[in-house]
Amino acid sequence: MTIPDSGNMMENGAIGIPFSPEEEKRIVTELTNKAESNLKEGNLYYVISNRWFTSWQKYTGQDVDPHLFDKHSTDSQSLILSKTVDKPGPIDNSDIVLNGNDTKCGDLELRRALQEGCDYVLVPRLVWEKLFDWYKGGPTLPRKLISQGDVNKQFNVEVYPLCLKLIDSRDNSQSIIRLSKKASLLELYESVCALRGIEPDKARIWDYFNKQKHEILEDSNKTLEKSELQMDQDILLEVQVDGFWPSGFGMDSTGNELALVSIEPSRSSVTIAGGPTLSNGHSTSYGSSFYQGSTLSSGIADMEDGYDISRTAAKAERGGLAGLQNLGNTCFMNSAIQCLVHTPPLVKYFLQDYTDEINRQNPLGLHGELALAFGELLRKLWSSGRTAIAPRAFKGKLARFAPQFSGFNQHDSQELLAFLLDGLHEDLNRVKQKPYIETNDSDGRPDEEVAEECWRYHKARNDSIIVDVCQGQYKSTLVCPICNKISITFDPFMYLSLPLPSTVTRTMTVTVFYSNGSVLPMPYTVTVQKNGFCKDLGQALGTACCLRSDESLLLAEVYDHRIYRYLVSPLEQLSIIKDDDHIVAYRLPKSQAELTRLEICHRDLEKCSSDNLKGSEKIFLTPLVTYLENSQTGADIDLAVSRVLSPLRRKTYFSSSKLNGGKENGSASEAIDESTDSCVTHSGPGNQLMMDNAEQEEISFRELTFQLCFITDDRELNCRPISKDSLVKPGQLVKVVLDWTYKEHELYDASYLKDLPVVHKTGLTVKKTRQEAVSLFSCLDAFLQEEPLGLDDMWYCPGCKEHRQATKKLDLWRLPDILVFHLKRFSYSRYLKNKLDTFVNFPIHNLDLSKYVKCKDAFGQSLVYELYAISNHYGGLGGGHYSAYAKLIDENRWYHFDDAHVSPVGEADIKTSAAYVLFYKRVKVEPNVGLGESSRGQVNS
Repeated sequence: MTIPDSGNMMENGAIGIPFSPEEEKRIVTELTNKAESNLKEGNLYYVISNRWFTSWQKYTGQDVDPHLFDKHSTDSQSLILSKTVDKPGPIDNSDIVLNGNDTKCGDLELRRALQEGCDYVLVPRLVWEKLFDWYKGGPTLPRKLISQGDVNKQFNVEVYPLCLKLIDSRDNSQSIIRLSKKASLLELYESVCALRGIEPDKARIWDYFNKQKHEILEDSNKTLEKSELQMDQDILLEVQVDGFWPSGFGMDSTGNELALVSIEPSRSSVTIAGGPTLSNGHSTSYGSSFYQGSTLSSGIADMEDGYDISRTAAKAERGGLAGLQNLGNTCFMNSAIQCLVHTPPLVKYFLQDYTDEINRQNPLGLHGELALAFGELLRKLWSSGRTAIAPRAFKGKLARFAPQFSGFNQHDSQELLAFLLDGLHEDLNRVKQKPYIETNDSDGRPDEEVAEECWRYHKARNDSIIVDVCQGQYKSTLVCPICNKISITFDPFMYLSLPLPSTVTRTMTVTVFYSNGSVLPMPYTVTVQKNGFCKDLGQALGTACCLRSDESLLLAEVYDHRIYRYLVSPLEQLSIIKDDDHIVAYRLPKSQAELTRLEICHRDLEKCSSDNLKGSEKIFLTPLVTYLENSQTGADIDLAVSRVLSPLRRKTYFSSSKLNGGKENGSASEAIDESTDSCVTHSGPGNQLMMDNAEQEEISFRELTFQLCFITDDRELNCRPISKDSLVKPGQLVKVVLDWTYKEHELYDASYLKDLPVVHKTGLTVKKTRQEAVSLFSCLDAFLQEEPLGLDDMWYCPGCKEHRQATKKLDLWRLPDILVFHLKRFSYSRYLKNKLDTFVNFPIHNLDLSKYVKCKDAFGQSLVYELYAISNHYGGLGGGHYSAYAKLIDENRWYHFDDAHVSPVGEADIKTSAAYVLFYKRVKVEPNVGLGESSRGQVNS
């Protein structure tokens, strides 16, 4: 399709909009689709502030966060409430760019830790050019599309190029170099030499990480990424003078190169299997033999035997106490790694020669490189000494095989843990050729037989140290709601993701209005399943408000004093309702389908006249819904409005001078007591107005008749007056506006329609959840609770031959030696992200799971566990910090691993609301000790 030309712009850089909002949206959508269909490395994308871009989306009528902007509904019965939105001004990226950038070194620098979709958006080059033509502004922030990943390649926009600090050895001056991580070392030399005005053959650049010379960065096509260069690290420039390199930097006086001598603190050398000689934390190869007499190996042997290492004088300095340097938002990685490298069976495995088990042919693996990199890092951390290790090599491998963890943004430690366990398993899978196995249904066979068959099939294709110690098996039961067909399967698991009980249910406050005007509106707070549906909310409300059998509830969301949408679908998910939404329910007759529904919104004429407001800006109060019976005329609307407003009628009505012929007659005031048939008169100077109830009703009717109007245009609130003889088509939705003057305010108490409670008071909830504690067992109960599948996860029933919303029940069947619990503190939806700081009370010792395991004999193993590591997350979403607690088994002592800092911590202090991933080890069963009982401190290896 041809894109219209946008060339006829206003001169002198003024903003010109040649197209309508709808046309702009169409053009941008076409250009975006065109760019996405032709992805290739090097394509340009542009960073735009999300604040500006959202205002443009709003202007062009696109769906944006309804909690920040006007709402747009997809329900055909919903009322679109968006107001007329002004066109945005020039593109403004000032909120995402650092001030005082040195543009001589490259592109403008973005603020760190920005999140896509929250702080900025990325648009293709053609889209940027159009937007810039239409709106001007800036600054321009181009970024390149790069390909990442050696196994699963994916395209990513490199929002943050690599930033390197160049130190010139001649004068110690510093400069900033910004290059793509995909740039070559040759390009690095060209940039440095151009910046410093030197010849390339006279320059030598060192990897100067942590102000230590590691290796010369040779002028080659090797990329910066594969050179393991990190964000913000130092590189050292040396310049040759008269044929000589600077003395003391690896050259003798004759210009011959000397071996590089590290200036790191000395550490003992340990030779171990699978390779490296650990000297200064560096390794060289993967082929050395295991030295059984080493401090490291004997220490692990002692750990496995439960021997107290403190009783051995030869072992004065222990391994396992080294921290990990933060390479730029890598605390999530450091936390997960420390938990894994303190897992006793894994420590023992990776300190032995495991090279024979590396599976380089597995197409699902990473050619053994991840296992080698992890083993290398584990050995460094378990060598003696406490010097913090910089996991640069491991992070480089991680970025190559899991591009989602590349870059320098914060990620989830549990997601990294899941990738590591799966990647290590595939790299170490002893099965070289996986057989094809067709699984069979249970067909009424005993669970023990089916479970053992499934586990045998699983082991035939998956056999590794990870399966040996980290994988268990659970029983999954599906029941068809139509034919009651039962399907039982037994599936492996690597960890258990437990919901916090507060994430299973939610409390919702809904205001109920009576369409017959019998009772004042009343808010009700009910508890429903978080993954439930609108029908569940309706049922809970009906019970709470004692709904009669001949009544029904009509749920609606109120936004900006109007009904934004009716929640008429019973299978509408409750997740669409946010905590700060305003939900109401109207009690209507069950036969409402045969009646004419009347929707009433309110307009404040007094405010309009004083402020000169127009259209929808006059709207206030909560809309009401009632119904019309029998004849359908304007008079019926009068009666229906009067009926639904009747509970708001003031008990005492004070007349004003304007009700008495429109003349001021002293300060007389009268009150009508509606509880009796008599008129109560308050005497005062001047004339008095007296009326009975019938006369008051007539005044109310007469005044309301001339202040009701049909709504003909929802958006602009265009109206036409209603006369008593106006005809209304039966069975339709009629929308009217009720104009409030001082008379209506005197007759009715509008306070009941002013403030609607939100669905959930988040602020109070946060305070409450921090005070309350839930047990790990209640989380496990919530995980194992029977629940219906979601509508997007329907099960194909072999009995019905249809997809059904079956109920699912999980049970634990086989538990691994290492049991990992992931506490689901983070919840995500389209517009809402949340973190729960609920304190979970978890056992440190004697976690007995015997009542949860359905296998009768439990394979003769203990079902009692002991905690040995915790991955913690502090703070909220989009930031926060990770650390780890880990126990040195041989010392029986806990330590806090906070990146590079390692310190002892008391066992009483490791229980916090920051606990995110819990690591348990099985406790050995001693002779004459029954299952379900424990022998403290013995690891079943």
